[in-house]
Amino acid sequence: MRQAVRMTVPSRTEPVYRYPVTPRYFEFDQQGIVFNAWYLAWFDDAQAGYFAFRGVPMAELIAGGHDVRLARTEVEWAAPVVPGQSVEVHVTTAALGRTSITLQFTVLAAGNVAWTCRARTVYVVVDTQQFRPAAVPDHLRTALS
Repeated sequence: MRQAVRMTVPSRTEPVYRYPVTPRYFEFDQQGIVFNAWYLAWFDDAQAGYFAFRGVPMAELIAGGHDVRLARTEVEWAAPVVPGQSVEVHVTTAALGRTSITLQFTVLAAGNVAWTCRARTVYVVVDTQQFRPAAVPDHLRTALS
């Protein structure tokens, strides 16, 4: 897993978690840009890092009988990521429902304020026995609020 960078002053109006990514050779397609599927892998890693950053590592969540399953992702691209370019995936909580968590992901090229890609992903909390929807555990809701 790539190393996360903790911001010094978290704020609900700014990203509270930054996940740095240096794209690897095999993540580039024949057009010379990061292939779109790799963004979803980055988001998956960033989601786990974000939960840990907010105090609820995935191993702890699972040990407590809960997990999250991706229900829906909407991705929008504005610019490609090219070889030699590093990026950061910024993660924030967009919404909390009874059984769902919506995260906002924003990919920024290193040193740039313009986004290259952004996404909203809805996760459904499930119990680890039946894999049926379950209420967002209180400690996770508090951590992500």
